Amino acid sequence: MSSTKQRDDRRAAWWFLLPVLVGFAVFYGYPAARGIWYSVTDYTMLNTPTYVGAENYTKLLADDQFWNSMLVTAWYVVLNIGSQTLLALGIATLMHRLTRSVALRAMLLLPWLVPNVTVGLLWMWLLDTNLGFVNHLLDAIGVGPVGFFTDESWAMPSVAAVNTWAYTGYTALLLYAGMLQIPHYLYESAAIDGAPEWRMFRGITLPLLRPVLALVLVVSLIGSFQIFDTIAVTTKGGPVAATRVIYYFIYQQAFKFFHLSYAAAAAICLALVLGVLTAIQMRLLRASRSDLA
Repeated sequence: MSSTKQRDDRRAAWWFLLPVLVGFAVFYGYPAARGIWYSVTDYTMLNTPTYVGAENYTKLLADDQFWNSMLVTAWYVVLNIGSQTLLALGIATLMHRLTRSVALRAMLLLPWLVPNVTVGLLWMWLLDTNLGFVNHLLDAIGVGPVGFFTDESWAMPSVAAVNTWAYTGYTALLLYAGMLQIPHYLYESAAIDGAPEWRMFRGITLPLLRPVLALVLVVSLIGSFQIFDTIAVTTKGGPVAATRVIYYFIYQQAFKFFHLSYAAAAAICLALVLGVLTAIQMRLLRASRSDLA
């Protein structure tokens, strides 16, 4: 009797999952399959696709521009995830230990709610070399104008700073939600033993926050590799390809040069890289384990 009931429950669960599975197949599975097919053809949107095997992948491995875009993307990922995670951890810890204001949480979420294109335009005007408000302030204190988006050494750090400003609040709220799950008596016991805040953070907060921190880092990693809109609005891959990340490289190949099959091959390689990096990251962080267990 119990086994029959279990089978019925599973059947009902599959019916509930069916809409999600259909949506995934239509909007993710089918486009992914077409992308894989196009990556082994010579499709240019103006011809009928013809199978060419691994020719696109062979060209891609020998393409210096592709590898340069991967290096540029990796540099952006390091800048963005490093600054964003550290700032978010600090803000989340301050909220958890000092205040739990709803108004403060709402203010932190506001930049994340603004569309990325609007964020890019806003900061492009603020950081403009000639007319930007930030450069007017720098000029007033004698520093002189800085080409935040036009100087090769400043362009990528500036893009990373813009996205850090936009996403730090949201990341901090995710980490803050994870901190709320940590039993308060652990902090009380540590305080009675005379442990300072830094030791409690290192010995209690960080170990127990590992599953949430792993989720945040994986999501941030994938999102950072997909950076496109901010660069398309501000630098357009320049100057001198200093901000031509892999997504912008794929966009140029597909919609500027009409090498759709070549762009599809680059996208498949990016998906494989992200899969490997995510698996390594979750393995290193032991994302499936929690010290609360």
